[in-house]
Amino acid sequence: MSDIRSAFAKINLALYITNKLPNGYHSIETIFAPIAWHDTLFFSPAPTIELTCSDASLPTDSTNLCFKAAKLLQETYQVQNGIRIHLEKSIPFGAGLGGGSSDAATVLSYLNHYWKLDVPLAELAALALRLGADVPYFLSMKSLAYAEGIGEKLTDLNCTFPYSLVVVFPNEIVSTAWAYQNLKIAFPRQAPNCREALKNLISTGNKSLLNVFENDFEPLVESAFPIITSLKEKFREHGAIKAMMSGSGSAVFGIFESERCAKACHDFFSTQFPTSYTPPNFVMTKRDFVSS
Repeated sequence: MSDIRSAFAKINLALYITNKLPNGYHSIETIFAPIAWHDTLFFSPAPTIELTCSDASLPTDSTNLCFKAAKLLQETYQVQNGIRIHLEKSIPFGAGLGGGSSDAATVLSYLNHYWKLDVPLAELAALALRLGADVPYFLSMKSLAYAEGIGEKLTDLNCTFPYSLVVVFPNEIVSTAWAYQNLKIAFPRQAPNCREALKNLISTGNKSLLNVFENDFEPLVESAFPIITSLKEKFREHGAIKAMMSGSGSAVFGIFESERCAKACHDFFSTQFPTSYTPPNFVMTKRDFVSS
């Protein structure tokens, strides 16, 4: 009998790269938004750490983030037991949706309970950061969050996005490392106040504030993957008030005032991209954001 957990994806409602740090990382300012698209993880007892995956193209050895998460927790707290993990992939790899990070965070959270470690959240987040800059976010994703530093300094905004969303993966894999290496920005730089813009957008409904939400990776990634430009244009043709790329790509999302328009746009794109990564609920509305 397996225990089952869902690992939810995110989008970046805004993403600004503000500096390159001496350690090679970049400082950012971003707004993470959880969405209903998710992977599913199955956990069952085992004497060692074992990992299988529905996607044969993904490694299941010690290079996989799920395996790394389990091994890190096991070694840090000298756990003698193992775990068998099966990862059923739905969130596409290389899409900018944080699927791998969410999977790793889910493993940490589950094993903290299963192995009866009772590691406090702050301590678990410090471990999560060793796996990836955005892994700490997925440990406690409940609503929109403002992130700075390298993505690990989180402020829960305690709100949901007041529009409907449609998210599309165009079957192009974008390497985050490649995106950072080829980014042409003069550092350091000051980012627009996307956190304040979101607050004012929710309180006033002034759609012009959406202009503050931009993604610094878009010009670079669009030049290498023209389909992203095409997707944004299609979104606007189908009623989106804004269309953006998430993370370093290649997933693109459209923002809609009307759930009806979002559903019509979803119906259009589902015929254009009939991939195995179609999420169970392609239209992401404010009621679909993760609430617990």
